[in-house]
Amino acid sequence: RDFINLNLRHLSAFDAVAQRGSISQAAGIVNLSQPAITNAISGIENRIQARFFHRRPRGMMLTNVGAAFHFRVKRAFKLLNAGFITSQSPSTNAISGIEKRITVARLKTLIAIKKSGSYSAAARELGIAQPTIYRAAKDLEATLGMALFEVSGRNLRLTRAGEALERNARLAAAELAQGMDEVEALLGREAGRIRIGALPLARATILAPAIDLSFESQAGLRIEVDDGPYPELLYAVRTGALDILVGAMRRPSPGADITQEKLFLDRLGVFCGPGHPMLSAKKIERADLVAFPWVLPRKGTPTRAFFDQALGPLFDRPPKALVETSSMVLMRALLQSHQRLTLISRAQVATEVQQGQLCELPIALGDTPRTIGFTCRSDWFPTEAQKGFLAVLRAIARQF
Repeated sequence: RDFINLNLRHLSAFDAVAQRGSISQAAGIVNLSQPAITNAISGIENRIQARFFHRRPRGMMLTNVGAAFHFRVKRAFKLLNAGFITSQSPSTNAISGIEKRITVARLKTLIAIKKSGSYSAAARELGIAQPTIYRAAKDLEATLGMALFEVSGRNLRLTRAGEALERNARLAAAELAQGMDEVEALLGREAGRIRIGALPLARATILAPAIDLSFESQAGLRIEVDDGPYPELLYAVRTGALDILVGAMRRPSPGADITQEKLFLDRLGVFCGPGHPMLSAKKIERADLVAFPWVLPRKGTPTRAFFDQALGPLFDRPPKALVETSSMVLMRALLQSHQRLTLISRAQVATEVQQGQLCELPIALGDTPRTIGFTCRSDWFPTEAQKGFLAVLRAIARQF
């Protein structure tokens, strides 16, 4: 449910009528006849199965459902307009009313080329002929008067202007998807939707209870959870594929377009299986840790960065029999044998420690508490359902 399945000219007509309160006045703005505008609005209402206007002799007045959707349409158009930049300047130059000049088919072409890297692959993904893709790409460049595509070796890639447009087209799609979710909620058909990127610590601690409690308070809520490396999840947040990312916050912040909110603090510890020989030692020094094989997260994660900085200098060479993984299941299994050690969040393995599956070695690491929180776009405007989930997430986090 996104703008890919909606007509931009129809949305523009809806926007004009919402602002003017009159089909006749809107006709001059969008350069469509009054019957065409009437059909456009009816088409959107039928597509979404909602009534957006009170039709009265003196004009058109938005319903509460229509007002909510119009708010999202305005934000989507603002994003589309802000997505166009010139190749000569790094600053964003908004082109007012760009939604009236481009089509969904051309934006779909742009997104497909970004994803696939060639006209032929984009054509296969969209299920249309390659010449059609090529013409749509060239028509989009001609309409905007700027280069959006460039050849790099055997690959076709987007220019800086193309990258900006493609990203903001995705954001506009996400905005309209939120608008349709809000319509569903206002009509009592669904509570709403939130899409979450989950880092390992979040998956092992606050997400499950937050999800359970959210379903208790919001019947019909839809929650989608994706996991993966931090860079991939952050990119998904930036392009609107995810609403929030929950896990260890980054310092410094990833950028001005990103907002991070603290939920709780966490500490690291050195853990092993219940039969590890170090558990019987009267005193453990850091140098003692060198003699054992390790299971560690991959480079680029905060935990691995701390290990490399605080414990890495103890090793003349990389730890023997080193296993790098982000899988809690594999890490827990590997610690049950071969005297392995790991460095991990205490909160992340609290359940395993309580059940006797893992044990923490009594050794001071001198680590600074890590900040666990959620990350979102700075310009993200959550729906009521999403606000409700965030409230639950904050309440659960206070228990930590």
